[in-house]
Amino acid sequence: MKLGLVIEGGGMKCAYTAAILDRMMDDGIRADYVIGVSAGCACGASYLAGQKDRNRRFFVKHMMDPECLGLTAWKSSGSVFNLKRIYGEYTEEGGIDPLDYDAISENPAEWWAVATDAETGKPHYFSKYDISGHDYTAVMASCAIPVVCRAVEFHGRKYYDGGCSNSLPVQHALEAGCDKVIVILCRPRDFVRQPEKMRFAYKTVLRHYPELVESIEMRHIRYNRQLRATRKLEEEGHAFIFAPHEPIEVSTYTSDSSVLQGIYDKGVREYGEDRERFLNFLK
Repeated sequence: MKLGLVIEGGGMKCAYTAAILDRMMDDGIRADYVIGVSAGCACGASYLAGQKDRNRRFFVKHMMDPECLGLTAWKSSGSVFNLKRIYGEYTEEGGIDPLDYDAISENPAEWWAVATDAETGKPHYFSKYDISGHDYTAVMASCAIPVVCRAVEFHGRKYYDGGCSNSLPVQHALEAGCDKVIVILCRPRDFVRQPEKMRFAYKTVLRHYPELVESIEMRHIRYNRQLRATRKLEEEGHAFIFAPHEPIEVSTYTSDSSVLQGIYDKGVREYGEDRERFLNFLK
């Protein structure tokens, strides 16, 4: 059986994701195929490397660094999330809390990060062969939220957050041959995405990328369709969804350490509540 793992993005809400992945590691659950969007792809990389607690440290500790998130980060990098600080100075080999790239390379599982091509508005899928211990530009590309982050240039093209074009790439996992898929969400399973807010802002900032703007305009329709399809897969026994039992009422940009630890603890607790059902799904 080829086991897939799909991780949606959600900024700092992914502290919940960090807990689910840590508990999966505790239970020795190893996926054969991991695909993540935005912060989800970064969480998936730590999972693939077997670095338990690393994701939690980023959300609860490292993101309190004013050079990583907020006004100071904006002044130094031009982005609310200083991606070069987070995925460079912290993550690269020799960094403050480096990702174990050797472990990722030696792990036979696939790893994919979804980004959005700024010119076409279509998803682009980076594999673990697009990263190295000294270059996580592909992760930065997946995490570059329009308006609050600058586009990330990689191999001559510009990219934004993967959520702009494919927020929930379950179909991509199925097309890769996964027989069963674990899906980790940052919002309840019955969540209904609404049209994007601040339309004037992104239409103005992204005016040179009309295809990207169109993709963002369609995001809620695409996401709601994908989530309905994923719930149906779960009913049929082909997917298992981890999702907050109640909404996580925090901003994508939350920087309160105690709040983020609370979100992590919520994930640990809810994994325990869903664990027996989850292990039965894997059999």
